[in-house]
Amino acid sequence: MSDLLIELFSEEIPARMQLRAREDLKSLITNGLVEAGLTYASAGAFSTPRRLTLSIEGLSQHSTPTREERKGPSASAPAAAIDGFLRATGLTLDQLERRADKKGETLYAVIEKPGRAAPQIIAEVLERTIRSFPWPKSMRWGTGSLRWVRPLHSILCILSDEGGTDIVPLTLDGLQTSNTTAGHRFLAPNRFSVTSFDDYAGKLKRAHVVLDSAEREAAILQGAQNLAFAAGMELVADDKLLTEVAGLVEWPVPLMGRIDDAFLALPPEVLQTSMREHQKFFSTRNPKTGRIEGFVTVANTEPADHGATILAGNQKVLSARLSDAKFFWENDLRVARAGMTEWLDGLNAVTFHNKLGSQSDRIARIAALAREIAPLVGADADLAEQAARLAKADLRSAMVGEFPELQGLMGMYYARAANLPEAVALAARDHYSPLGPTDSVPTDPVSVAVALADKLDTLTGFWAIDEKPTGSKDPFALRRAALGVIRLILGNGVSLHLRDLRTVAEANIPETFRTGEFLPEGAGPEYDSLLAFFHDRLKVFLKDQGIRHDVIDACLAMPGNDDLTLLVKRAEALAAFLKTEDGPNLLQGFKRANTILTQAEAKDGVEYSFGADLKFADSDAERALFTALDTAEAAITPAMKSEDFAIAMEAMAKLRAPIDAFFTAVQVNSENEIIRRNRLNLLHRIRAICSGVADLTKLDG
Repeated sequence: MSDLLIELFSEEIPARMQLRAREDLKSLITNGLVEAGLTYASAGAFSTPRRLTLSIEGLSQHSTPTREERKGPSASAPAAAIDGFLRATGLTLDQLERRADKKGETLYAVIEKPGRAAPQIIAEVLERTIRSFPWPKSMRWGTGSLRWVRPLHSILCILSDEGGTDIVPLTLDGLQTSNTTAGHRFLAPNRFSVTSFDDYAGKLKRAHVVLDSAEREAAILQGAQNLAFAAGMELVADDKLLTEVAGLVEWPVPLMGRIDDAFLALPPEVLQTSMREHQKFFSTRNPKTGRIEGFVTVANTEPADHGATILAGNQKVLSARLSDAKFFWENDLRVARAGMTEWLDGLNAVTFHNKLGSQSDRIARIAALAREIAPLVGADADLAEQAARLAKADLRSAMVGEFPELQGLMGMYYARAANLPEAVALAARDHYSPLGPTDSVPTDPVSVAVALADKLDTLTGFWAIDEKPTGSKDPFALRRAALGVIRLILGNGVSLHLRDLRTVAEANIPETFRTGEFLPEGAGPEYDSLLAFFHDRLKVFLKDQGIRHDVIDACLAMPGNDDLTLLVKRAEALAAFLKTEDGPNLLQGFKRANTILTQAEAKDGVEYSFGADLKFADSDAERALFTALDTAEAAITPAMKSEDFAIAMEAMAKLRAPIDAFFTAVQVNSENEIIRRNRLNLLHRIRAICSGVADLTKLDG
């Protein structure tokens, strides 16, 4: 067994491409080697801004010889058929075998491939990988035909074992493989040879290159935290920036600077966003004031003056950036304190969608819908309407124009500057939420009303113009909007009917905008395709919560399935019931009763639902079932009215034993027609009582 080391050394690889490039290099090389007949024990891929590296341990030294036998056409087949078989196998006619069978002679091809040495296979796979590497963007340089993300300078490719180290020979557009690499561009630029992965990683470290991106991230984080702590501050966590910065440096050296006092009055999110987006700085917060007062930048070298020159340059650029932000902030405050009229008027000229009007048109629809939703979520209707009319005003602000990711958040600051109620300010910040499955859900009633109105208007509007998601395509993020509605409703325990809200939202959309249908073609009025869309998203959401799809289907079949809170309470209770010992057993009893009853009704052409009479019961088990059904019905009926599904399931569970005893002791299809009819009516009671909780016929098993 041998160990393989490959390094592709180039100019700087964009940080955003490095993770995918590591994964692609590993999969392309290892898959290629395995397909060619080699095996390996383990593989690891690494990246720095200037190199992609792959280390493979326990690689076999030769591929296994193979022998493949293919059956061909009859020896008397037309020449065209035989020629096609020869082309497919790569053999000549005299290399085929003739074997006698019942129909005469059949041609066979026996293809034997001898084992090949690993270096030959590696060279082929590596060349194919480099030439077809799936970079999002690539370039050519010089006069060659090779493409890479940035000019490729060298290829290290060695095999090592107990006997030593060998270079795997390959020449690619003038680049010849070797056993050498280079260290840090400035601190150790000279090339050096390596004999194994451990030797390679160790020498790189001494040449001021940290190969492992996770190790660079850890070094940056630890260094930045130490600097912040020493200055009496705390580092603001930013995992995405940490990963990006680790992809920009090979030898990370964190340095800490201070923000000029002139900019400390800016909102902390503005400071953090400006420094992150423009200069890749980490923010540091004063724990006593909560303000962002400093930054950490990461150099890719060890400066001789402890970073004074680097920090001075960064400070100069930062001051220029923050001066712009301060100008935007002060100008926006002037507009906000004047009532935001300038921004609201400007939204008339901003198109939301060419088939759904302007942002002003949309805001009017959201405000009307928020007013309707408000009492359902415990919010003041006037405040909800006011919040909806102002929530998107910051889209016209200079700050959001510079940093679109701050929309909503800046609306909160501007609402506070305008001395508006805090509920209005919070709604401006939170009405876009939740943006994803892990985003927090607003809880303030006014925010909930506006957030629901915003998402329901989006869904209803795009349904009206027939722009529904298809397959994997969802250009308007309607699946995310539906999930947002679901999480808002469930997260706040809101009980409301989506059909009613859809009707209100639809009424707000002018007829001139409508090009699509709310109902699918051929569907009756009871079927709402938008509600079905919500149900599909709910299934995905509940599946992640561990609730089976058939349990959800059993609950969706019940009345009131547009009340998602009620629907989920029912599904959770049914899921819990089925995990008990009585649950599956009662389900089998129910299905047996339903099957017998259904078959009898089909055979007799009547419905057995006229009420069973206790006086026709002729066994103790039958009489006990009458009593159990009376008791269960007395408990289930009020429990269902109060939506206490757990109590209803508990009462239903007590039917398990009497139903089992009934089927053990009694033959339903008695020869006595009166007794048979009475027992079938009794089965109807079982079906009716159990089906009042959920449609159990839709459950698996």
